[in-house]
Amino acid sequence: MALVGLVRVSTDKQETARQHDALNDAGCVKIFEERISGKLTVAERPGLSAALSYMREGDMLTVQEVDRLGRNLLEGLIMLNDLFAQGYAVKVLDGIAAGEHTERSLILDLALALAEDRRRDISRKTKNGLEAAKKRGAALGRKPVMSEAMVVQAVALRDKGFTIRQIQPHLTYKTGSGETRNPSVGAISQALQAHDESQS
Repeated sequence: MALVGLVRVSTDKQETARQHDALNDAGCVKIFEERISGKLTVAERPGLSAALSYMREGDMLTVQEVDRLGRNLLEGLIMLNDLFAQGYAVKVLDGIAAGEHTERSLILDLALALAEDRRRDISRKTKNGLEAAKKRGAALGRKPVMSEAMVVQAVALRDKGFTIRQIQPHLTYKTGSGETRNPSVGAISQALQAHDESQS
C-alpha cells in the first residue's frame, strides 16, 4: 500500500508548502497539486484525476485536511461519495477526521461542515474589518505599481507613438524584497486610462 498525496488551493496566490510538507512527512510516494476553486466531479479536477490514475490497488489518496477534496460541504460530500463508490480509500492527516476512510461517516461529514463554517466566519470577519477600515478612511488594497513619475513617462512615450508593450520595458519599480520589475501591461493601461479621464 502506498500513500498518494493531493494538494489543492483555490487560487494561484495561495501557498501550498504547508500541505506539501505534511504529505511528505506522512510518507507519500508522489504528490499531485491543483490550483482550482473546487468542482463537483473528478473529471473537472486535473490534479485529482492524475492522482487517481497513478494509484494502484490498495493505495490511499491522502490529503492534509478533508476540505482539500472540496471547498464546501456539498462539494466535499459529492467528492467523497464519488471516490468511495469507485473503491478508493482516503487518508486524512489533520483535523477531527484524521485517519483512514473507505466509506462516508458522520465524522467526515462533520469535518466538512466545520471547515465550511470556518471559511464563512473568516470571510465575514474580513468583510467587517474592511468595512470598518473604510469608515475610518483607511486606504485599502495594494499600493499602485504605477507611480506618478512612471505615468508621466508612459504618457510621454505613448505620445511619441509607443505601444503599451513597447512602453513596458522602459518602466521599472522595486518590490518590497528589493527586486526590480516592469509593471504589467494591464497596470500601464489602467494608469493611462485614469490619466486620460483626469484630463477630460
